[in-house]
Amino acid sequence: MAGLLDKLRGLLGRQAEPEPVQAGLAEEFKARYLSFRQLLAANNKALELMSELEAAAGGGRVFGMSFLRSRVTALGVSVFQMVDLLGRLAPGKYPALAPGLKNIQSQLEAIAAPAEAGGGGELVLALKDIDQRRAEEAGAKMANLGEMRNRLGLKVPAGFVITAAAWRLLLSQEGLVQEISRLQQAADLENAAELFTLSSRLRQLIVEVPLPPELGRALEQAYAELAAEAGGEVRVSLRSSALGEDSAEASFAGQYSTQLNVHPEFLEQTYKEVAASFYSPQAMHYRLVRGLRDDQLAMAVGCLAMVGAVSGGVAYTVSPLDPADRRVHITAAWGLPRVVVDGEAVGDHFVVGRETPHRVLARSVEDKQSELVCHADDGVCQLELTGERATQPCLGDEQVLAVAEAALKLEEYYGGPQDVEWAYSPRGELVMLQCRPLRPAEAKAAAPAPLAQEGGTRALLQGGVTAGPGAGAGPVHWVRRDSDALTFPEGAVLALPRPAPRWAALVGKAAAVVSSRGGAAGHLATVCREYGVPALFGLGPALEALEEEALVTVDAGARAVYAGRVEELLQRPVQRPRFMSGSPVHQLLGRTLELISPLTLLDPDSTEFKAENVRTLHDITRFCHEKSVKEMFSFGKEHNFPQRSSKQLYYQVPMQWWVLNLDDGFTQEIKSKYVKLDQIACLPMLAVWEGMVAVPWQGPPAAGGRGLASVLFEATANPSLTTGVKTRYAHRNYFMVAHHFMNLQSRFGFHFCAVEALAGERRRENYISFSFKGGAADAARRLGRVRFIGGIMEDQGFRVESTEDNLNARLERHEQEVTLETLKAVGYLLMHTRQLDIIMGNPRAVAHYQDKIRADLELVRRGEAPGQKAARSA
Repeated sequence: MAGLLDKLRGLLGRQAEPEPVQAGLAEEFKARYLSFRQLLAANNKALELMSELEAAAGGGRVFGMSFLRSRVTALGVSVFQMVDLLGRLAPGKYPALAPGLKNIQSQLEAIAAPAEAGGGGELVLALKDIDQRRAEEAGAKMANLGEMRNRLGLKVPAGFVITAAAWRLLLSQEGLVQEISRLQQAADLENAAELFTLSSRLRQLIVEVPLPPELGRALEQAYAELAAEAGGEVRVSLRSSALGEDSAEASFAGQYSTQLNVHPEFLEQTYKEVAASFYSPQAMHYRLVRGLRDDQLAMAVGCLAMVGAVSGGVAYTVSPLDPADRRVHITAAWGLPRVVVDGEAVGDHFVVGRETPHRVLARSVEDKQSELVCHADDGVCQLELTGERATQPCLGDEQVLAVAEAALKLEEYYGGPQDVEWAYSPRGELVMLQCRPLRPAEAKAAAPAPLAQEGGTRALLQGGVTAGPGAGAGPVHWVRRDSDALTFPEGAVLALPRPAPRWAALVGKAAAVVSSRGGAAGHLATVCREYGVPALFGLGPALEALEEEALVTVDAGARAVYAGRVEELLQRPVQRPRFMSGSPVHQLLGRTLELISPLTLLDPDSTEFKAENVRTLHDITRFCHEKSVKEMFSFGKEHNFPQRSSKQLYYQVPMQWWVLNLDDGFTQEIKSKYVKLDQIACLPMLAVWEGMVAVPWQGPPAAGGRGLASVLFEATANPSLTTGVKTRYAHRNYFMVAHHFMNLQSRFGFHFCAVEALAGERRRENYISFSFKGGAADAARRLGRVRFIGGIMEDQGFRVESTEDNLNARLERHEQEVTLETLKAVGYLLMHTRQLDIIMGNPRAVAHYQDKIRADLELVRRGEAPGQKAARSA
């Protein structure tokens, strides 16, 4: 920047007259120029952020509150900079602008403000005092347990819940809420590496924060009451019960932590670890995909007397793969049910009829390798199964029927299909551990297909368990450790040794999921079905034969994996839900955009185009941009300085174009009043000029009687066709140039054009902005020309917006070469769309000019237009 100032100081010093007044004007112009350039940069950034927010509102991308808040904050900063810079260009001239911005900002802050944390509330609630009415304090999981115990009389573990109020109290320590918000806004949660890093940092902050003394006392008292009820020291399980978890809208299956067989000595620390799992990578990604607001959720934690299960598992009151299958499906394993829900084992499978008396209709008994049991000291351990027990069913028929009857009782009570976790205690008691709504997959799993005949497509792998129906194809990507997850590509087939819930953050990016272990009852299987991702689990050691990056097709319904893409299997993919549309975050974005996107200040020449009338941030950016350009040129009207500094373009003959060198737009100092084309170093201007002269203009199109009458009438009756600015600049065409920047203000007859472009080496900063307004014909023909030009510009890759006869088009973030090539097309359009409004009532003439312009543009793009050839030969 220092070099730029030095160049400009020297340039303006040489061009200025020696009188002190003129030297002062040079310094003032320098300051204006710098403010103007900064304002343009802020405007470009603001438009970029608006586009990003508007694209997110389309529902096609995943975003969260951190994205929304960071973008709105950055947008507010850019717009504030524009207002401040316009104030430097025109001190005191637009006093209503700053209050207007402040008003809009205050409304935006109110919309996106963190949700109120609520009052105090009890820190601990006993299970005997909980039912669904206290779900906002205890979370749905623990509220359902209380409902089962207190309303339905089902056996559940004794215990209590550490409430959402306790979570809020914990996060109020040492400014934790503010630090978490700051870290979230600084991270890109769609980037796997940043997601895992942020998750680790947030969990560490929560685990390390001191437990508030009042919460510590409440935990101590609640545990003492639990121990007294149990008749002595009791080990506990700490289970997440977050607000929003286990709801009909979102299961959060396996996204949070559960700690089993915890010694009371470690109760406080383990509570913080489970609470910190609110920010596990899979939970954060799940909320992101679902469009849920972190600040509207909280982590309650259930503390339950540990059930040393002999056997346990999951019961579905309908098939999770086919809602038409109304039978009860039960998956069971020896020991703790975690092996089933965490995908360690397939488990025995039982099917029970719904009709009374209930009967076991089918059973599949697996060869079980191990069981998960409580360790004598703390935690759990895995024991190897040998002998007859490994091949025996882990439930007798009476036990199967008891599980089915309890599950159906819950379905009747809650009024819909249920997903139930249960266990049998050493005393033979059926204990209910969890109950949540079941959302079966929409697609029915196909029956296993036999191998194709010789010469046809043969399966690489066959068998396993359909965990999510449908078919998907992509390159294989093995994930065995965290570092593998960081490189998982969009559209790959996720291959896993076991379907651990922690890999749920990758499911939404996967074409399909395959695993050596696990079954349909696991947490990851539930997430796959929610996301509509085909999943095939329990394929065994044979899955290891799939090589990294090998292209395969997974037909989960038919339980087969094929080499390459099998197109006939991919014709009807499972419909993936669009969670963002209508989600809390998406709704919030919609309300935010109402104060950002609409453009109510449409016409800069209108008497309504004033600071008092701004309603949105888009209004303010438009107002600041228009007025900044006017202020730069009004400096010439008042002081005659830019006119002296500008040079008339000499191209074969003197042209009605003036070039104002802002910085390094000329190749050398120009002492003459003329500047020649070979003395111009501005790349965008040279590109526009090449397009303007590439094809000679043949003059206005032949107008019919009605078209000509329309022009004559408008020219005499419409006062808006006059410039409204009594200055020589209203009738001249001006280029303001630097080496990579150009601002063109041009009036051709009765219409006004403005082109602004930056074409540098940094692709992200490059853009072309094109605006067009006016015409001499009636409103219908002017509107027709706007649509005509807009269609051609969309063909060139521009994003086009039009209101009445005002057109705005923008192209951004392209390489320098592409930007300059497109500017040639813009130059052509500036010359060849003049006066086309008069033929807009003639469809045949419109079609003719459409074909001609598109053909000419193709020649201009290839450098083969007549004017380009002549320039090369000269």
